[in-house]
Amino acid sequence: MYRYDEFDATFVRERARQFRHQVERRLKGELTEDQFKPLRLMNGLYLQLHAYMLRIAIPYGTLSARQMRRLAHIARTYDKGYGHFTTRTNLQFHWIKLKDVPDILEELAEVEMHAIQTSGNCVRNVTADQFAGATAEEMEDPRPLAEIIRQWSSLHPEFVFLARKFKIAVGTTPHDRAALRYHDMAVEAVKNARGETGYRVYAGGGMGRTPCLAHVMRDFVRREDILAYLEAVLRVYNQDSRRDNIHKQRIKILINAIGVEEMRRRVEREFEELRLTGTLALPAEELKRIEAYFAPPEFETLNDNPPELETALKGKDFSDWAGTNLHRHRTPGYSIVTVSLKSIGRVPGDCSHRQMDALADLMDEFGCEEIRVSHEQNLVLPHVRQKDLPALHARLKALDLATPNIGLVTDIICCPGLDYCDLANARSIPVAQKIAERFAGLERQHAIGELKIKMSGCINACGHHHAGHIGILGVDKKGVEYYQLLLGGSGAEDAAIGDIMGPGFGEHEIVDAVERVIDLYLEIRRDGERFLDTYRRVGMEPFKNVAYAEQLYAAH
Repeated sequence: MYRYDEFDATFVRERARQFRHQVERRLKGELTEDQFKPLRLMNGLYLQLHAYMLRIAIPYGTLSARQMRRLAHIARTYDKGYGHFTTRTNLQFHWIKLKDVPDILEELAEVEMHAIQTSGNCVRNVTADQFAGATAEEMEDPRPLAEIIRQWSSLHPEFVFLARKFKIAVGTTPHDRAALRYHDMAVEAVKNARGETGYRVYAGGGMGRTPCLAHVMRDFVRREDILAYLEAVLRVYNQDSRRDNIHKQRIKILINAIGVEEMRRRVEREFEELRLTGTLALPAEELKRIEAYFAPPEFETLNDNPPELETALKGKDFSDWAGTNLHRHRTPGYSIVTVSLKSIGRVPGDCSHRQMDALADLMDEFGCEEIRVSHEQNLVLPHVRQKDLPALHARLKALDLATPNIGLVTDIICCPGLDYCDLANARSIPVAQKIAERFAGLERQHAIGELKIKMSGCINACGHHHAGHIGILGVDKKGVEYYQLLLGGSGAEDAAIGDIMGPGFGEHEIVDAVERVIDLYLEIRRDGERFLDTYRRVGMEPFKNVAYAEQLYAAH
C-alpha cells in the first residue's frame, strides 16, 4: 500500500496543528459557529444531532493493521467504542467532543491518516474495487491510478472550493464493484482497437434529489493523458456550474442543462489546451514509482483446495460461509475473504474497537498486509491462504464477523439516518435491523439468492437507495416517518436507477411490504433468475399490487 513521503507527512501534520489553533479559538468564543463551520468541514468535522461526527479518509478503502489499531484506539478513547464504515469507504466517529479533535487528528497523522477533503465542496475520497490486486478479472490494479488522482486532487488550487462536492471512482474489471456510473466522474480501464490499455471516462452520475447515471465523456484516453482529461472535466464543471441554487450545483445538472454533446465539446477544448502545455502528462517513471507501492505480496507456491479446506467444507457453518464470503483469487491456493459487518440485529457498517483490534491481530497472524473497506460497508482480506481459511473462519465467528450473507437479502446498505444525522427525515437503522431479522433464516436467504437492499434516511441517498434491487427511502409526512419503496436499481455493470413504487409505507408496514414483494418474486421467477432479472421481465405492476394489498384490503 502507499506510504507517505516527506511532503505527505508534513502536509498532514501542519494541517492538524492549524486546526488545533482554530478549535482553540472556537472554544474561547473568538469564532462564531458560522465562521468555524467552513474550517471544520475542511477537516471532516460535522455537527450532527447529538454530537460532532468526524469522518476519516480511507483512500480507495485500504488500511494497514497499524492504522486499524489506531482507529480502534480512537473509538475506545474518544468515542463510544465503535466506528461506522461508509459507502465512500471512509470511517465515521459519531460521538466526538470538539476539544478532542486536534488530538485525534495528530494521532491519525502518526499512522499516515487524516480527515482532509472528506467533507466540503471539493474532490472527496477516491474509491475503487475492493478486490484490487487480488482478482484475476482486472485489466490492471486500480489503486495506483486512484492514488495518483488523490495526490493530484488534494488541495488542488482550482478545485478546493467547487460548487458542490465531487466524487471519483476507478474500476478496472468487467464486474463493476465500485458503482462507477453513480459518480460525478469515473475512470474505467479499457483496451482500444490496437490492444493498448487506456481509460474510458464517465461524468455526470449521482444520486440524491436528482439521480442520474453518468455519461461517457470519452471512450479512450491514453494513460499518460488521463490527469489532463480529468482536469479538463473538472475545469468545465468549475467554470460553468450554477452556484445560485444548492439543488442545481452538481455536474449532473450542468450536463443535463447543456447536453452531453456540448459538455464533451467543452471538455475537449480544455483537454487540448492542457495537452499542449504538457504539464499534466503522466510520466511513465512516476507511474512506475507509484505502482511499486502496490506490488503484490510474495505469494507462496500453493495448490487450490488443500486438505484443510476440503475437510472444513464438510461442515455446514464453514461451507455456508465459504459459499457467500469467499471469492476466487488470481493466485492458486489463495482466496479473497469478505468480512461481513451485517450480523443479524447489528447496525450495518458498525465495527467495535474490540473487533478492529482483533482484525488487526488476524492480519498479522495470517500474513495479511492490508484490509479493504467496500462501498457496501463490509471489510475484505484480499490475500488469504486457503489452508488458513478454517482457522480464520473460527476466529471471525467468535468476533461476530462471520455472518454468511454477502450479496444476500440481509447484507443491507444503510445510512445512519435520523438516529444521528440532522439532515435525515426518518430512521433507517431500526428498519434495516427489522428486515434482517425477518429474513434471518439462512435457508430462506439462499432460496432468495442475490438481492441487494439499500436504504437511506433522506433524499441525499447516503445509503444508495436508488441503486438497490430493492431501495428504501425514508421520508417525512407532517412529522411522521414513512418509507418509499423503489425497485429495479443496480450499482453494478448493469447500472440502473430504481423505479419509485408509489406512496410510502408506515414504520410498521414497510417490513411486511418488503416481504410481500420478495415472496412474489419467489413465486414468479423463472429458472433461478435473480430478483433484478424477474423485475426487469415483469415490471412494477405485479409487485405494486402485492405490496399495497394489505392497505387495499383494510380500505375496503
